[in-house]
Amino acid sequence: MKRLSIDTTQMMRRTEDLISAASNRYRITVQVANRAQRRRFEEFDNIDESRMKPVLRAIVEMSDELTQPEIIGE
Repeated sequence: MKRLSIDTTQMMRRTEDLISAASNRYRITVQVANRAQRRRFEEFDNIDESRMKPVLRAIVEMSDELTQPEIIGE
């Protein structure tokens, strides 16, 4: 199974945006890890979606939620 090639510059920018927007670096790191762990368990059901590693997917999702608050349904 081939993984998607990811632009490392964009991932670093997204990670820096998350860290700079957070009031606590430890807390945002734990939130990313928890989301990645949930995604990892969800991937067992959908093997086809596992093209991106769970941690990277969590960073992308959380940075999207940060920059586009309208996508959050809560």
